Amino acid sequence: MIGIVGGIGPLAGLDIATKIIEETKASTDQEHLSVLLWSQPGSIADRTAYLLGKETENPAFAIAKIVLALETAGATVVAVPCSTAHASRIFDVVQEELAKAQSNVKLLHLVEETASYIKAVHGSVQVGVLSTTGIKNTALYSQILAKHNLTTIETDDSLQEKVHAAIYDQTYGIKAISSPVSNRARQEIINAIAELKKKGAQLVILGGTEFPLAIHEKESDGLPIIDPNRILARALIREIDPQKLREE
Repeated sequence: MIGIVGGIGPLAGLDIATKIIEETKASTDQEHLSVLLWSQPGSIADRTAYLLGKETENPAFAIAKIVLALETAGATVVAVPCSTAHASRIFDVVQEELAKAQSNVKLLHLVEETASYIKAVHGSVQVGVLSTTGIKNTALYSQILAKHNLTTIETDDSLQEKVHAAIYDQTYGIKAISSPVSNRARQEIINAIAELKKKGAQLVILGGTEFPLAIHEKESDGLPIIDPNRILARALIREIDPQKLREE
């Protein structure tokens, strides 16, 4: 069984569950894979606030408890559809807690899967990264992409404020208005992609799992758009049953 730690954000969990269905070879209901989505947004502290020092509680402990609950319910491979949760200050603690509990579940790493995919499919390219400020400050994507000999291009500070607001602003950000996403949030993200292209990006990662709620296209401004949630969905299928994985 596939396990998904939901609630971070809530629609990101539903998004990856949908993409698991979309990426599975199946012609009947019964041919689809078993998936358990556990969404407890109220129990998990904000990841970005923690990384920016505005929240003292490490969300890793709540995430680990949910992973263990998913394992108890039968999950053998689990994913966390939240880029920020993969910052080492959070993800490393999750792994430590699972080790203490002698967990046997396989926990996939969203950013590692994304970097491996880009290297395999696109080769050595210059990668534009859109992310929240918390993720940018940790250099999570740039460090992991560098291990795969990929160059990272990020937004400057003034543009980063707008990208972050597209997620977190309480009047128009995706966390506040998500179905559908507000025109302003979508336009800020599109503008940021265009700026990354000007800086030399050859493709762009939607490095926050709520960005795909605004950008559904496979390309924007002529650049390939990389959706880590879809990559993670395909990785989960691969771990459970590679023969069920649709061709790209």
